[in-house]
Amino acid sequence: MAGHIGFAATDATLIATAISELARNIVTYAQQGEVLMRSVETAQSRGIAIVARDSGPGIRSIQDALRDGYSTSGGLGLGLPGVRRLMDEFTIESELRRGTTVTVKKWLR
Repeated sequence: MAGHIGFAATDATLIATAISELARNIVTYAQQGEVLMRSVETAQSRGIAIVARDSGPGIRSIQDALRDGYSTSGGLGLGLPGVRRLMDEFTIESELRRGTTVTVKKWLR
């Protein structure tokens, strides 16, 4: 999809890495969820939007989860902070015992 929108192979790889990390978080913390992708367009640019959503346990502290090195699973704690660095826009919403939704966008340059 990224190639079809017009992203170069290097940017498509960054997008795939972000999607992989978001999907891994769903499997690790919520066991099931969904990752949706769609093209987006404004008057100035085209891009891709990815929404990763689950109905898992939620994130107790989003501030901590976005800090490099913080992990509740024993990992390196680079997942969400890395996704935020790879993409141009990043939002996260989470509610305990209701789940988490991460929305990211990457724009063509």
